[in-house]
Amino acid sequence: MRYLGPKNRISRREGVDLELKTVGSKSHARLLKKLNVPPGQHGLRKRKKVSERGTQLREKQKLRYMFGITERQLKNYYKKASLKKGNTASYLSHSLECRLDNIVFHLGFAPTRAAARQLISHGHITINKKRLSIPSYKVRVGEEISFDDVKTTKIPYIETCLDNKDLILPSWLEKKAIVGKLIAEPTQEVIEKLINLRLIIEYYSR
Repeated sequence: MRYLGPKNRISRREGVDLELKTVGSKSHARLLKKLNVPPGQHGLRKRKKVSERGTQLREKQKLRYMFGITERQLKNYYKKASLKKGNTASYLSHSLECRLDNIVFHLGFAPTRAAARQLISHGHITINKKRLSIPSYKVRVGEEISFDDVKTTKIPYIETCLDNKDLILPSWLEKKAIVGKLIAEPTQEVIEKLINLRLIIEYYSR
């Protein structure tokens, strides 16, 4: 099942900011201060050496938490990617990056992927001007993403996101005002900054 516990605890457990908290919030600031300190009362004590299998597991868990998906969903994404000829890691990355909730997040329509998932589930997002409430929907190249009602953009936290001048779009996305578009097939550049996909493929291929 999807993890619903404390978000900062997960990022501290993995030792990396998994983009689970709104950038600029007090909670995110607290995370950055304690990012290198594992959670729990024994966080500062020396930890046991992690095995190769353990390292692969941690990378897999990071990917799960980052995209907010269940173990079953991730395993299914891997199985589909492994059936294709070519780079399995690339296909896995492509499937995850094409998720509607992930693209809504990258377009700056929501502060986190979890918030993007909620927006979609509540019917606030459209694909080619048609309302869609499936966060896992695979967006295709050329499809446009926007809001179902302009009133939604006046919600305080969404308005703050849309006013963010420091937003950096991935090369495969385009944005004009409140309309975003997938202009090319997603690459691994974003995921690989935080996660070693090769280790995840090794974990599942055993």
